Amino acid sequence: MSLQSTDPIADLLTRIRNASMVGKTEVRVPISKLKKVVAEQLKKAHYLTDVAVEAGKPRDTLVITINKPGENCNITEITRMSKPGRRVYAASSDIPRIKSGRGMVLVSTSKGVMPGHEAVKQRLGGELLLKVY
Repeated sequence: MSLQSTDPIADLLTRIRNASMVGKTEVRVPISKLKKVVAEQLKKAHYLTDVAVEAGKPRDTLVITINKPGENCNITEITRMSKPGRRVYAASSDIPRIKSGRGMVLVSTSKGVMPGHEAVKQRLGGELLLKVY
């Protein structure tokens, strides 16, 4: 299996989605700056329990704890909005609200990756990375 992916964010989301569907509590993925920021934003929004970096020989590994053993997963659905073949951009006024504000959109702005509601507050638009609820 190759460690390279054409869309690392989609790979991260697929690993999280698949692990939560089969009842696993932890996922290990090859690290990148963008994956780490996305995972930390999901942790900050309480969709993930913990995000840690584990040192490794060829490269470090991102260890994502989805939920504690015996608890239900906080993620009902997690999908990629912008893809390498079709990028999706939105102005601050056009950033969607997911499930009447119960969900979240992650937006890649000029000031970093942030939740959609925070981007609207700062009046920043950007690329819509993913939606989660």
